[in-house]
Amino acid sequence: MTAIQFEKNADNIVILTLDSPNQSANTMNADFRDALTETVEKLQADENIAGIIFRSAKKTFFAGGDLDELIQAAPEHAAEFFHMVEGMKAKLRYIETRGIPVAAAINGTALGGGWELALGCHYRVALNDHKAKFGLPEVTLGLLPGGGGIVRMVRLLGLQNVFPFLMEGKQFGVDKAKSLGLIHDTAESEQELLDKATAWVKANPKSAQPFDIKGYKLPGGSPASPQVAQMLAIAPAMLRDKTKGCYPAPEAIMAAAVEGAQVDVDTALTVESRYFTYLATGQISKNMIGTFWHGLNAIKAGASRPKDVTKWKAAKVGILGAGMMGAGIAYATASKGIAVVLKDVTAEAAEKGKAYSQKLLDKKVSQGRLSAEKRDQVLGLIQVTADAADLQGCDLIIEAVFENPELKAKVTQEAEQYLTSGGVMASNTSTLPISGLAQASKDQAKFIGLHFFSPVDKMQLVEIIKGQNTSAETLAKAYDYVQQIGKTPIVVNDSRGFFTSRVFGTFVQEGLRLLAEGIHPARIEMAALKAGMPVGPLAIQDEVSLTLSEHVAAETRKALQAEGKDLPRSGADDIIQSMIHEFGRKGKAAGAGFYEYPEGGKKHLWDGLSKWQQDTAMTEQEMIDRFLFVQSLDTLRCLEEGVLESAIDGNVGSIFGIGFAPWTGGALQFLNQYGLEKALVRANTLEVKYGERFKAPQMLKDKIAKDELI
Repeated sequence: MTAIQFEKNADNIVILTLDSPNQSANTMNADFRDALTETVEKLQADENIAGIIFRSAKKTFFAGGDLDELIQAAPEHAAEFFHMVEGMKAKLRYIETRGIPVAAAINGTALGGGWELALGCHYRVALNDHKAKFGLPEVTLGLLPGGGGIVRMVRLLGLQNVFPFLMEGKQFGVDKAKSLGLIHDTAESEQELLDKATAWVKANPKSAQPFDIKGYKLPGGSPASPQVAQMLAIAPAMLRDKTKGCYPAPEAIMAAAVEGAQVDVDTALTVESRYFTYLATGQISKNMIGTFWHGLNAIKAGASRPKDVTKWKAAKVGILGAGMMGAGIAYATASKGIAVVLKDVTAEAAEKGKAYSQKLLDKKVSQGRLSAEKRDQVLGLIQVTADAADLQGCDLIIEAVFENPELKAKVTQEAEQYLTSGGVMASNTSTLPISGLAQASKDQAKFIGLHFFSPVDKMQLVEIIKGQNTSAETLAKAYDYVQQIGKTPIVVNDSRGFFTSRVFGTFVQEGLRLLAEGIHPARIEMAALKAGMPVGPLAIQDEVSLTLSEHVAAETRKALQAEGKDLPRSGADDIIQSMIHEFGRKGKAAGAGFYEYPEGGKKHLWDGLSKWQQDTAMTEQEMIDRFLFVQSLDTLRCLEEGVLESAIDGNVGSIFGIGFAPWTGGALQFLNQYGLEKALVRANTLEVKYGERFKAPQMLKDKIAKDELI
């Protein structure tokens, strides 16, 4: 079976039906390329063709490039890869420039290569489906649209309008596509889709792309026009400020777009192919495809979920504590149509928690992203109470009270009696060991940790923590609930700080250690950003609050001492203590921390940090390495100790939970892509200079000996 079915009807219109064999979606794989070659040969051999219509036999139109193939493209294959891309584009260009009408009957989502295929047609009619998405999201995987997407989008929209769609990978629906002039018409059924495409082909016996007609001018002006030239003079600096030089894809996209706008279409397509080859054969796209595509898809498919437990859905969820976390979990749950009981000590406190959902929903209504009716439905699902008896019939209860073991034990015992038979009791804790908290439960097998991240409405990750006695059935139910509310679950075993809080702590601590060593605070923050972290360690410490860090360190020290162990004090601890007790600076919420927070002004580093400043010589790369290695090595320790059970959970969790540099593909992939032998040498050097936290885990040496990746 071929990936493109060729059918010529009585009107001499060729219908090309896209139907990749052995796949649920169409992709630009070897089957497609072979079928395209055959198709073009048939078209070239037949002069009696009135027009061409592309359609799909799948549920969607076309999914895009084959990422399994792309991840294999190595630098030594660059020339071969480039010629393969150019060959495919030349065949699509032949169809586009034959002079006969070419239409796309788009029956659903068309992203990446699928949208590029549609753009290569003169006329696009789409099914009026509000779920359908169009666009070029390649940049999110470290790539660029290499099938003509840059060239055609630039010529159809102009440079000033096109950048968000290319460099941010913005996707859009049918209505937006129509308003941009990228979709010409819509249809209500697949038959009407084909009928409209056919009618247009018949009405336009001679056709070409608007940009292939002599005299066509780029919308908004060419790169040489004053308005565009002014924008282009500052655009690279603005882009560099965003990427910090970590992401070659947006830079390559900008270059391909601007260079391509100054030459003819065919030369522009070649320019695009060269940049595409550079990215596709590079390491960063492999890092990002591995985690953001293969890793996330594995988690969606239940990679860490017990296989032999039937799928489960939560019908009613109780939440204890209506503070920031509890209110956020209530919103995330109710917005997916699940009934919520939000309990606090007083009805007023619970109402305040519900008001958080009201605020978020009102904002969506004002932006036109949600109807008032839908908002009211979601709010109607949240029942507020101060009476534990209202939790009767919940099949999942999540406590989200203050990080205090005694308080958590008290609310657990008060609430779990109201769970349905087989119901799950969960704790939203960021550091307290689950096995210890589970001791308050009447059935430890049904007790689990669900660590949400703040703010819950924006943060996609949920860290599921198994206690020593948590059953497989409870884990499966927790996994299903996290997916039910549209979030990404990772599964870890119990330990203090679990995975994310523990590794996140190493990043913040390293920033504080650098400050204690005398490095200028602005250099510390910039080095973290250039490493690829979204926020500097001093800024994030302010967000977390210095008092909370002091409290967690004290609790950890107390717990370790009870086990006969100790947590040595470091320069980071001394700085936290001085900031709080000497200077009264407790963090952002208190209005003063490492940063000043002037009312109505931009935050800036506090001048008093000069107290720690010395004339310490350290390169920026040394600081970048310290930030990335201290987190990566501790993540590997988590895998070695069994806190993490899979590299996928480590990579996805590190990016989505603690903001580890996305360009690396995650904390474990950072070591893989660095080269494990080189990483061992670097870790040894850092250990000698800065201490045991950089000591390479035995697992790193074992992987090198076995010639395996992590």
